[in-house]
Amino acid sequence: MASPVVTFDVGDDGVAVITMKNPPVNAISGEVLSAVLAHFQTAHSRKDVKAIVLTGADGKFCGGADIRGFQVRKSVGAGRESGVIRVNDIMEGGPKPAVAAIETFALGGGLELAMACHARLATPNTRLGLPELQLGIIPGLGGTQRLPRLVGVGKAIDMMLTVQMLPADDALRSGLVDAVVPPERLLADAKKWALNIASGRIPWRRTLARTDHVGPVEESLKIIESKRAQYKHLFKNVPHPAACLDIVQRGLKDPYAASVMEEKISGELQVSPSGKSLIHVFFSERAVLKVPGVTDRGLKPRQIRSVAIVGGGLMGSGIATAVALQQIPVQIKETDSDALNRAVNTVRANLENRAKKSGWTQQKLQKVIALVKGTLDYKDFGNVDLVMEAAFESIPVKQQIFEALERYCKADCILATNTSLIDIDVVGAKTHCQDRLAGTHFFSPAHVMPLLELVRTEKTSPQVQLDLINFAKIIRKIPVTVKSSVGFAVNRAFFPYVSSANFLAIYLGVDPYRIDRILKDFGMPVGPFRMTDMAGQQIGVATGNLWRQTFPNRTLKMGLSSLLEEKNRLGEKTGKGVYNYKPGTRKEEPAPELKDILAEARRRSGLGADWQEVSISDQEILEMVLFPVVNEACRVLEEKVVLRASDLDLASILGMGFPRYRGGIVFWGDSLGAEHIHSQLSKWYNLYKSDAIEEFYKPSPSLERTAASKGTLASIVELTRSRL
Repeated sequence: MASPVVTFDVGDDGVAVITMKNPPVNAISGEVLSAVLAHFQTAHSRKDVKAIVLTGADGKFCGGADIRGFQVRKSVGAGRESGVIRVNDIMEGGPKPAVAAIETFALGGGLELAMACHARLATPNTRLGLPELQLGIIPGLGGTQRLPRLVGVGKAIDMMLTVQMLPADDALRSGLVDAVVPPERLLADAKKWALNIASGRIPWRRTLARTDHVGPVEESLKIIESKRAQYKHLFKNVPHPAACLDIVQRGLKDPYAASVMEEKISGELQVSPSGKSLIHVFFSERAVLKVPGVTDRGLKPRQIRSVAIVGGGLMGSGIATAVALQQIPVQIKETDSDALNRAVNTVRANLENRAKKSGWTQQKLQKVIALVKGTLDYKDFGNVDLVMEAAFESIPVKQQIFEALERYCKADCILATNTSLIDIDVVGAKTHCQDRLAGTHFFSPAHVMPLLELVRTEKTSPQVQLDLINFAKIIRKIPVTVKSSVGFAVNRAFFPYVSSANFLAIYLGVDPYRIDRILKDFGMPVGPFRMTDMAGQQIGVATGNLWRQTFPNRTLKMGLSSLLEEKNRLGEKTGKGVYNYKPGTRKEEPAPELKDILAEARRRSGLGADWQEVSISDQEILEMVLFPVVNEACRVLEEKVVLRASDLDLASILGMGFPRYRGGIVFWGDSLGAEHIHSQLSKWYNLYKSDAIEEFYKPSPSLERTAASKGTLASIVELTRSRL
C-alpha cells in the first residue's frame, strides 16, 4: 500500500489547496492529520496565501479515521498527542479562512475536519455523517461539539446515535454544508467562497463559537433528556451512547473544553470491552470477503442474471424476495398449483410490505413484482444461472431434486441447496456435476437476515465460490464461507444453546422464563425457550433428533420440544408453546401449565421422587448455557469448518443475534479466558455427567489444549492449519 500523501499548492489567486491522498478512501492516520495541520501552518505563515481549501484526491474527500490504528492502541493514554487541540487552534482558530471542498463522502474524522473549516461545499452525490458509535466509540476530533452547532442538538444526536448519513441536499437544508455544487465546479467555487470570507463578503464563522442552531442552554438540556429517553434501548450493556450525550451536554457551556474531553473519552472507549469488540467486528466484516484460493486467483465473477428457487415455503419465498429486491428475475417451483399460488402471494406480500416501508411508487412495486414467476416444471429452468433448493429437510427429496436439476439446467448453472443441517456431499451424492454444487444457507426470514453461509465441498470450483460471494453482496448479504459438514458453522456451534437451557430447566429446576430473561439481559435478542417457540417446537424435535444421531454422547436425551409437540403446543403458530400467546399477536406471556409439563418431562427423564431443584446464580446460568456453545465453537475451529475465528464470530452475530458489542462467540470466550471456561465445564461435567447428559459439558480436546497452554481460542484454527 502506498504511503499517504498530503499535497500543498498555492495558485495565482492566493488560495492554498491542501489535498489528502490516502487510498482507497483518503483515511486520516496520525501521519495524514499531522501533514494537514503542518500545511495549514505553512499557509498561515505565507504572505501570498489569502485563504485555504481542504479537499481529497480522486473525487473523494475523506472516509474517516484509519481504523487500523485502533488495533495498535492497547491502553488508555497510548497514541498520538492531542489532535483536537491542534485542529481547534490551527484549523478553526487560525488567522486565514478555510473551506472544505467535499466530494463523495465526508465521514467520521473526515467530517470533523470539514466542520473545523469555516464553510463547507459538497457535490450532489456526497454523504456526510459521524459513524463512530458503530465502533463503540464517540467522535474524537470535536465532532460532538461542532455537529450540534451546525444542525441543532436534536438532529446531531439523532445522526450520531443512529449512525445516520445525510445526502448532500439534506445536509444543505440542515445547515451542515453551505452549498451544493456540481463536481466540475467544486474546487473553483470553494476557492471563491474562501476568498469571499477573506475579503469580508461572506461572514467568517468559527463553528465552536456558533450558537444560532443551539438555542438557550435550558432548551438544549430538555432536548438531550428527551433523546436519553428515546434512545434508552441503545444504552444497554455499553457505555458509548450515554458518553456521547454526556459530552454533548457538557459542551453547551464550554465547547472547547468539551472537545478536549471528547478526545480523551473516545480514546478510553477504544480500549473498553465493547469498543474492542465492535472494532473486532468491523475488521471481521472485511476479512470474511477474503477466501484464500478463491478471491486471490485473479478470477472475475460471472454475472448471475436469473435465479430459480425450488420450494416456495417460508424460506423459499424469503429467498425469492431477497433476489427480486435487487432487480433479478426469479422463478419459484412448487409441486402443485395451490402451493405455487401461496408462494407467489407470499413474495408479493413481502414486496408490498417493503414498498410501504420504503415509500416506493406503485410503478416501482409492480415492476419488481413482475420479476417473480411461478412454475411447476423443471423444464422452465433451462436458462437460469443459479438454482437454489429450499425444500424440506429430507435427504431422499433433496437428492431427487438435484438429479432433476442436473438433467434440466444448463451445463454452467450453479446448483445450490439451502439445507441448514445436511452435508452438501450427501445432498449431491447422485449428481455428476460436483464442481458446481454448493450450499447457500440463508437464515429466516431470508429477505431480512443478513447472513448467508456459503457452503463448499472439496469439489466446488473456485469460480463457483467467487460467483456466489459476488451474488451474496449483490443481494445485500454478508457471505461466510464454510466447509460442508453437519450444521455448518452457526447451527453446529449453537446446538448446545437450547440443550443446555433444557438441562437447566428439566434436571436442575431452573425456571425457563428466568433463563430467557438472563440471556436477554446478556444481549441475545431472545432467550433459548422463546426462540424454540418462534421456530416451532416441531423444528426443535427434528433438529434434536439429528444432533442425537450425529453427536449421541453430547446431546441431551430428553428436551421439552418433543413433549410440547405431543400436546400440540408448537409455539407462536398454535398460540401455545413454552409461552402462551394472545390471539392474533406475537406477544408472549408465561404459561401457568408449564409447571406440570416440566414435571412430566422429569418423570420421563427418570428423575425420581427424591429429585430437588438446585440453587444457582444468574451468572452460572448464563455460563452453563453459553460455555457449551464456546466449547462446540472450539470443535468448529479445529475441524476448519470456517476459515478463521473471526468468521465464526461474525456468523454468530448475524445468524444467532449474539451481541455485536461482545465481539462474537469466540472473541467473547477469549475475553473470559480459555482457562476459566475449561475449569467451569470440567466442574459441571463431573457434577452432572449421567446417562441423560453424558459428555455434554466435557471440554473439547482443543479447549483442553488451549487452556493448558494459556493460549487463545481464536488461535485454534491457525494451530490446526499448522499441524496439517
